[in-house]
Amino acid sequence: MKISIIIPTYNEAENIADTLLTVCKATESRKDTEIIISDSGNDNTLEIASGFPVKTCRSPTGRAVQMNRGAGIATGQVFYFLHADTLPPEGFIDEIINAVRQGNLAGCFQLTFDDPHWLMQTYGWFTRFPLTVCRGGDQSLFITAALFKRIGGFNEELRVMEDIEIIERINKHAAFTILDGAVTSSARKYAVNGRIRLQVIFGLIHLFYALGFDQDIIAEYYARNID
Repeated sequence: MKISIIIPTYNEAENIADTLLTVCKATESRKDTEIIISDSGNDNTLEIASGFPVKTCRSPTGRAVQMNRGAGIATGQVFYFLHADTLPPEGFIDEIINAVRQGNLAGCFQLTFDDPHWLMQTYGWFTRFPLTVCRGGDQSLFITAALFKRIGGFNEELRVMEDIEIIERINKHAAFTILDGAVTSSARKYAVNGRIRLQVIFGLIHLFYALGFDQDIIAEYYARNID
């Protein structure tokens, strides 16, 4: 069983080396993995990535588009989508493979942040629960290639909430599994925007999406309120 690790990037020169160091260390002795960088930025992310054993591709801007482009050149039986500022847990490849072999066609890890503040750790603690409001792309996503293709991949019409929307479609075909391990995500946006303020904004974005607000309205709200 081969896993394609797909990392969408947009001006991630500051973070991509650390992420690739972790991912490449986990994959260096394995022949059942490949790493794909799908980039839409204008900095030197791809130049940095070229120093690692990875595939790269250029993509139009938009995380859904980028992840679909990465999946388009992937050769694995399982796709694992990982954000550029998120580090997977030790042993993540075996945990995913074991989950798929047990019949789990899609799922994610739990989440922790690189900020030890109790509030940030509390946010992460809630990601163990199977609630839509507790899901997010930072938790990463594994899905079999067959299921990904069957549901049509990510919805490229979505500018935000593409990670939640694909989980909703996955749930119509298979159970969505929350694994025991936890990824470690950067808390940089919380440092800039405020730990409580940003969480409230994310909660409102979930609410707007659930109420069927137009994507342009949600995306504009995101852009106006989050630095």
